[in-house]
Amino acid sequence: MEAGIVGLPNVGKSTLFNALTASQAAQSENYPFCTIEPNEGIVSVPDDRLTKITQYIVPQKVIPSALKLVDIAGIVKGASDGEGLGNKFLSHIRQVDAILQVVRCFEDPDVIHVSGNVDPVADIDTIETELVLADMQTLENALGKAQRTARSGDKEAKLRVSVIEKCNAHLESEQPLRTLSLTEAELAAISSYGLMTAKPILYIANVGEDDLEGKDPLVDKVRQHAKDSGADVVCVSAKLESEIAELDESDRDEMLSDVGLEEPALNSIARAAYKTLGLESFFTAGEKEVRAWPFAIGASAPQAAGVIHTDFESKFIRAEIYTLDDLEEYKAEKDIRQAGKLRVEGKGYIMQDGDICHFLINP
Repeated sequence: MEAGIVGLPNVGKSTLFNALTASQAAQSENYPFCTIEPNEGIVSVPDDRLTKITQYIVPQKVIPSALKLVDIAGIVKGASDGEGLGNKFLSHIRQVDAILQVVRCFEDPDVIHVSGNVDPVADIDTIETELVLADMQTLENALGKAQRTARSGDKEAKLRVSVIEKCNAHLESEQPLRTLSLTEAELAAISSYGLMTAKPILYIANVGEDDLEGKDPLVDKVRQHAKDSGADVVCVSAKLESEIAELDESDRDEMLSDVGLEEPALNSIARAAYKTLGLESFFTAGEKEVRAWPFAIGASAPQAAGVIHTDFESKFIRAEIYTLDDLEEYKAEKDIRQAGKLRVEGKGYIMQDGDICHFLINP
């Protein structure tokens, strides 16, 4: 699963991405930032449950869950018609699973806004309009083929035509597809189109260094917009975070204390992006490693096992599961087992956030 960072010019998008890069590179080898390409990287998702587990199970390594972030080319008005780097922007955003939009929520006469004035909701509308127009074009191109196939009596094609028309009507009302209720069958019918406004979104309010809690009225506007669209908001000073990320651990802790932060705001972004992607974590724990693994909310035990290795899903027999609460109460896995608290779950089990698991598979 991956999330794309988007934004207009001069809103702090690249500064934020570079801060994430520097922050991860400065951490220990168990928390790596892996650069895939100049604009892509893997970022770990901080989870204090890992620390709690290792109080009882001491491993050689601790490995957090991770997600892929993509710094997507900047967008300008008219991108849906190919303006600026519009085509590159659109092709990249079609490939990601969620959108992280950075919006500027601070005034600075030395940093000129592309529109001449700072208005984060207008920035949001600019990008959303381009994505709406691009999605309409995609669906219009797909409609003719779907209609021709539907004439032959193909049931799937008939459903596809119906869903395309339903989506187009929604887009024509200037509403993104993420606000349209579709059944699983309807979603499957259009899943191959990479519709951008159907992707979940997280708004990142880039605030001034003197407004780390996001009390500026500009941030309130973003929060209200996000509330109306069912999205979340995270506040961050990209400039401050980039400075913090370049420090060694002792200096970083001192600077965080000086500005009143318990942890870098980048950690909040990673966790919020994880949530936006619809992910939760299960854990595997042993002497070799304690590790968090991502799974899609609603995934079955075999599907979760497949995250570890693709063969594990088809070879799944059962899962042995306990919780952090069990571990904190009984102190050791063997004592959890002896107390009869180790649950045995089959193929129909739906994974819960925080499950600590052993998967048994066929050889």
